[in-house]
Amino acid sequence: MNKPENESIIKGERADRLKRLQLLQESGISPYADKFDKINNCQDVAEKLIGKKVSVAGRIMLFRNMGKIAFAHLQDFSGRSQIVFRIGDLPEDTYKQIIKTLDIGDFIGVEGEVFVTKKGEISVMVEKYTFLSKALRPLSDKWHGLKDVELKYRKRYLDLIMNEETKERFVFRSNFVRELRNFYHQNGFFEVDTPVLCNTASGALAKPFSTHHNALDIDVSLRIAPEIYLKEVIVGGFEKVFEIARVFRNEGIDPSHLQDFTMIEHYAAYWDYKMNMDFTEKMLVTIIEKLKGTLKLDIMDRDGNMRQIDMSPPWKVISMRDVILKDSGIDIDKYETADELRNKIKEDGIKIDEMENLGLGNLIDALYKEVSRKKIINPTFLINHPTSLSPLARKNDDNPQITDRFQLLINGWEVLNAYSELIDPIDQKERFNEQAEAKAGGDEEALNKDLDYVEAMEYGMPPVSGWGMGLERILALLTNQLNLRDVVLFPLMRPENDAKNITVEEDTDKK
Repeated sequence: MNKPENESIIKGERADRLKRLQLLQESGISPYADKFDKINNCQDVAEKLIGKKVSVAGRIMLFRNMGKIAFAHLQDFSGRSQIVFRIGDLPEDTYKQIIKTLDIGDFIGVEGEVFVTKKGEISVMVEKYTFLSKALRPLSDKWHGLKDVELKYRKRYLDLIMNEETKERFVFRSNFVRELRNFYHQNGFFEVDTPVLCNTASGALAKPFSTHHNALDIDVSLRIAPEIYLKEVIVGGFEKVFEIARVFRNEGIDPSHLQDFTMIEHYAAYWDYKMNMDFTEKMLVTIIEKLKGTLKLDIMDRDGNMRQIDMSPPWKVISMRDVILKDSGIDIDKYETADELRNKIKEDGIKIDEMENLGLGNLIDALYKEVSRKKIINPTFLINHPTSLSPLARKNDDNPQITDRFQLLINGWEVLNAYSELIDPIDQKERFNEQAEAKAGGDEEALNKDLDYVEAMEYGMPPVSGWGMGLERILALLTNQLNLRDVVLFPLMRPENDAKNITVEEDTDKK
């Protein structure tokens, strides 16, 4: 069916529903009730409350009129149950009114006794019926679920109504965040909030979104990470803090990147990155085992094939230099400048998009992503990142060319990033200056200088290790989604160009 035909059918069905809306009103029935005393849910009915009186409410998903008896499927958040309308159990005029006015998609409340039909289906024999809300538009693809990917993103509410798997995915997201918070609280962390609007977008290698603050008449940026503020909280005396923060990065879009996403960050005073690594392993193992019931997971790879991943500890640890050397033959320790490494990459025929403007750190990162990252499947800690790639991380005491940092990789995705924090304000200022030079040279993702943060550091900062994880990344992995949009309720989309067929003003005129 092409789009114009589909729109014509929807418009015709809507007109019919408006007539049934009018019938309800003429009968003195409010088509939009204020409340209903819902005592039970559909799952209660399914759990064989046979012979019990129940009061359930939900959306009609199926309706079959058989003459003097009608069958319907009622859906609420817990699931579905069958309800039965029959003349005798309901007054004949009420039954006829139901037949004339009820549509799939409408909300109703019913009271009655649970029984088992001749076909063995547990159902509710309706003895009392309350109309709750009239649906004016038909549900999409009522029998087979919503399939159109773009429509699922644009109208997630339809996806949630029609696809049980979608609902369960977002239930899992909620449960994951709950267990994450529980684990933090059980380990002595405090949850805090930090600003979204910032004078300086810092804390990550990313290009920010910019906007204008009318009241203050200043340009500000949306945060790319809550890191700087959280570390200032540590300066202020908190020792363990975390935040579940919406962050914004004005970068390219692909299935594994979003421009606005949820970042979870935590900071612990007196920890180093190795202690944080142990904490990370314990936290994720605890949460995954509780929610999944196992540590051996079937995970979808980037080609859509299923493979088993074992999350059981201990997790593998590899260095960035060693993995790049193994996968490309390039020893990054031999190159002191971006130009030297760039020439070697070109010489070896390795293709990296837009590498001409990258500083040394980001160039090494791009090389690693090109030759190594996709090959790392089981949970693996990547360590020993170059200092130029980690402007906020502490230099390693034995080798100042690398930092005390780790990333967790699973199935070729970077799930989280953490390190021993730099607490030397002089060193920090120098690294900010290096990043400023890289930005002036065309590296849009170089870190912004933040002298307010340097000033805070000069008041004294304890040893601290920080950590950041993209919530959508780990959720996509654990729910077998290849696109991060599938774990975001309402991902940003381009606006639709087509005007809506029916406007609110037209509805108002008809009434």
